[in-house]
Amino acid sequence: MRIGLIDVDGHNYPNLPLMKLSAWHKQNGDSVEWYIPVVHGFPLPPMDKVYMSKVFSFTPDYQDFVNAKEVIKGGSGYCISLVDGKEVYNKEKDSYLPDEIEYIYPDYSLYGITDTAYGFLSRGCPRGCEFCHVAAKEGKCSYKVADLSEFWRGQKNIVLCDPNVIACPDWKELLQQLIDSKAKVNINQGIDIRIMTDEKAEMIKKIRVDSVHFAWDRYEDKNIIIPKFKAFKEITGWKARKTSVYVLTNFNTTLDQDLERIYTLRALDYDPYVMVYDKEHTNGSDPVRKLQRWVNNRKIFKTIKRFEDYDPKRG
Repeated sequence: MRIGLIDVDGHNYPNLPLMKLSAWHKQNGDSVEWYIPVVHGFPLPPMDKVYMSKVFSFTPDYQDFVNAKEVIKGGSGYCISLVDGKEVYNKEKDSYLPDEIEYIYPDYSLYGITDTAYGFLSRGCPRGCEFCHVAAKEGKCSYKVADLSEFWRGQKNIVLCDPNVIACPDWKELLQQLIDSKAKVNINQGIDIRIMTDEKAEMIKKIRVDSVHFAWDRYEDKNIIIPKFKAFKEITGWKARKTSVYVLTNFNTTLDQDLERIYTLRALDYDPYVMVYDKEHTNGSDPVRKLQRWVNNRKIFKTIKRFEDYDPKRG
C-alpha cells in the first residue's frame, strides 16, 4: 500500500501519532511518505490511504485536495472547536489509535530526528479544569500507559509529554526510569506543583533535567502554589533557566492578577511563560498580547523589569 501523511499543524513539532502510524505501516511492508500535492495530486494515481493529523484547534484545516482512495483525519484539533472564544471538546469526533499502533516504537526518521525521544509514560489528570480537555479525553485520573523503553532507545534527549505525571500512582517507578536513563529530560507539560512533595522533588532533582515546566493557571491557588514553588526551589537549587511556568491569561483573570503572578514568579526565580486562552477575540493591540510579547521574549523580559515600561514598537 502507498501511505501518505499530512501534519496539518506544520512540521515545527513532531506529531507522535503520525510517527507511530509510519512505523506500523512500514513494519507491514507499506511505503510511507509525506503527502505533497504537486507530487501526489491528480492526475497521478491516488494513494491508497492518507492520514491527516491536527493537534491544535486554532490551526486551519488542510485546504488542498487530497488524492487518495481513503482519507483519515485524527487528533485533538479535529475534536475540539472554538465556541465564543472557549474550546469545546466533542467526544463523538475523537478517535484513538488501535493498541498495535499506539504502543509501537515511533518512526523518528519521519522528522529526521536522531537524538531525541518523544512520548508518554502516563495519561489522564484528576483535576478536570474548565480550560483543559485532558480529563474529558483521557480520564479524570492519572495512570501509567508505558515504560520508557517503549519510545526511548538510548537517545541523548527525552521529551516527556505526560499531562500530570506526579499524579500517577506509579510516579516513583516512572521517575526512576527517567533517572536511570541518564538522558537529558524536558518535562514539557505543566507539572502540578500543588501536589509536589519533598520526596517527589528529590526524585525530580536526580533526573538529568534540561527543563521542567509547571503551570499557575488559577490565580486563586496562590496561597497553595507560592509555598510549593519556594520549597521546590530550596530542594533543587535550580535557576529560572530550568524552571518554566505556564501562566494562563484571559480565561478568568484580570491583567493585574496576571501581572501579580508574573512578578511573583520572577521574584521566586522561575521563568514565566504567558499562554493566551482566547486567541479568537484578541489582536495585536490587546493588553494580553502585549503582555505575552513582553514576558515570552526572555531577553526583553530580563531587560525591562516593569510591564508599563515596555513599548512593543521599540522592542
